Amino acid sequence: MGETVAGNEAAPGLVLLCRQGPPRLLGPLLLEYLGLEALPLTLAAHGVDGLMSAAGFHRREDGRGVWEREGRALMVGEETLEDGGRLVWVVPLPWTGERVAERVRYLSLASHDLRGSLANIRSYAALLLNGRVPLEPKAQRGLETILRNADRSLAFAQDFFDSSRAELGALAVEREHQPLLPILDAAVERMRAAASAASVALVLDPLPDLPDMEVDAGRIQHALEAFVHHHLVRAQPGEELHVRAARLGHQVRVEVRRDGAPVPPEDILAVFQCEERAFRERKLEDPLRVFLALQEVEAHGGQVGAQTDAGGSTLFLMLPVPRAREVAHPAGWQA
Repeated sequence: MGETVAGNEAAPGLVLLCRQGPPRLLGPLLLEYLGLEALPLTLAAHGVDGLMSAAGFHRREDGRGVWEREGRALMVGEETLEDGGRLVWVVPLPWTGERVAERVRYLSLASHDLRGSLANIRSYAALLLNGRVPLEPKAQRGLETILRNADRSLAFAQDFFDSSRAELGALAVEREHQPLLPILDAAVERMRAAASAASVALVLDPLPDLPDMEVDAGRIQHALEAFVHHHLVRAQPGEELHVRAARLGHQVRVEVRRDGAPVPPEDILAVFQCEERAFRERKLEDPLRVFLALQEVEAHGGQVGAQTDAGGSTLFLMLPVPRAREVAHPAGWQA
């Protein structure tokens, strides 16, 4: 499916939770990372929470999927398989809680300094373009170029620092109980001008009835826009992009489909491999943007994937449908 575990080089410890039968340990690493001699008997019933609690780990409040015990940090995830089973993976993080906080403060300082300078450049360019100062055509075009490049650099800087925080398990994600349609619609509308400039039709397909989700709207919108960006770079004039969603069991799948020339299998397998693509393509912007989309989805407990066929290619994300006990009303909600 193209999923990766962000920011880790160590091999994962794996255990397979079958639909029927006992859990199957896939190698010794999981028990080694957890400091256990055997899997807890309640693993099949209680999943990740039961496994980590049995090993004495507690979930880090500011890092989704990160668990800690006595200064040791693990990234933990769970993926649903096609047969209904679940694959649980555990990977050690090299960062203690104190070191993570120190690194996040460092990144915040760097982000402030870099984005502050870029924002000043953008502000002055926009001020000169407001029509109050007469400009020669050449100066006008030059300032418009500065403005576009400043916007692009600000977006790239934001993606870079967000991805760096995600690798530390410290990506800010503020979930609220809300429908998906407004998020999908906002992403399509924001990307419509870029699609039009590329002579590509961008369509939000009619959606079936979908459950409300527990998501950070900004993060999911960014992930969808990253998928659209990726397709637009490769789309030919006259092709179509379709944004659609459907419920699949206890998950909702949202996809961006490009109807057009197929993508080589080696390219589709590397879509979410940030460094590999950056070195190969000699550009970081799109690889980083798509990789951050992966990190944003994983922060929601979801997965991403990519597919190609004779009719085009698809990037998709899968988000878990919240259980009734997980539903929380947004701040300010009243009955």
